[in-house]
Amino acid sequence: MGDDLLRIYLRDQHALGVGWRELAERAARSNRGTALGAALADVAREIAEDVRTFEGVMRRLGVRPDPVKGALVTVGERLARMKLNGRVTTYSPLSRFLELDVLTIGIAGKEQLWATLRDLADLRERVPDVDLDGLIARAREQRDRLEPFRQQAGRDAFGRLSPPRAG
Repeated sequence: MGDDLLRIYLRDQHALGVGWRELAERAARSNRGTALGAALADVAREIAEDVRTFEGVMRRLGVRPDPVKGALVTVGERLARMKLNGRVTTYSPLSRFLELDVLTIGIAGKEQLWATLRDLADLRERVPDVDLDGLIARAREQRDRLEPFRQQAGRDAFGRLSPPRAG
């Protein structure tokens, strides 16, 4: 039963990873030519590498990605682009903030995924050549790299011009 549940979990997480990759790539394109765009391009490239690593783990465990789940997540990500964001034809500050907010949530989830596979699913023993600790650290670094941009995007979207004062 454990392997069946792990198989379902891996397929679900793979589909989500594809969605995060699509979101990161789109956000990088939307912010091209800026410091945020450069950071997003790097993170998008790293997320794509992480998805490939994850697919390699799945292959070694004999688990195939679920094409239906992947397609549903991709369609959902594209449908989310059509939400009302306060602007009809231009990129909204709210869009930028939401993309960064959702992306950092996904990266935190990816960090948790790698820890789950390492600590709860015993993948450290099953795929000893995969650096799960390194993948966890990389997720933390990705989130830390995007967090200042997410905070600034929130201030831009919600009209707050400077960070709150300490004390």
